[in-house]
Amino acid sequence: MVGFGSPSAKLKVYFQNRPPLEAYQQLEIVKPLGFGEIKFITEQTGNHWRKIFNCYAKFLFALDPSIAKSWQDYRDQTLLQKQSNEQLLFSSRDLTIQNSLHIVAGRTYFRSLKLDSSCQWLDEHFAIDVNRRLIVSPYFDYRQLSNSRILQLVSLVKELE
Repeated sequence: MVGFGSPSAKLKVYFQNRPPLEAYQQLEIVKPLGFGEIKFITEQTGNHWRKIFNCYAKFLFALDPSIAKSWQDYRDQTLLQKQSNEQLLFSSRDLTIQNSLHIVAGRTYFRSLKLDSSCQWLDEHFAIDVNRRLIVSPYFDYRQLSNSRILQLVSLVKELE
């Protein structure tokens, strides 16, 4: 596995790309982010990664509002750090891990993986494979993963818990 987050996390979100910073291009492990590292990444890479982290934090806060005072606090103090229970992965080879919940961010990315999956498309934005505990969601961007779609994603995750 390659990405950010807690090595023991049960929630795994898969992205096609990693931040375009030299420090992360050679990453070969799941690395917990340090305090302030999300801010550093967004300052260095711009709006794209800020939207990804914001959508991820909004989703997790909607899933469990008791995790922080606000989604912004969760993003800044816990998201993808060692004490969290989530990962953002840049490799898809671990979609078979049984005791985890898998979310592939983006329909185009999911199709490029050419997985032998029995995903049932619920609409043009979401698909689910109950046996694999796999959800295909819109890409983590405000236009694609709107607040209403975040709530739909939360509902699908709760179905698989």
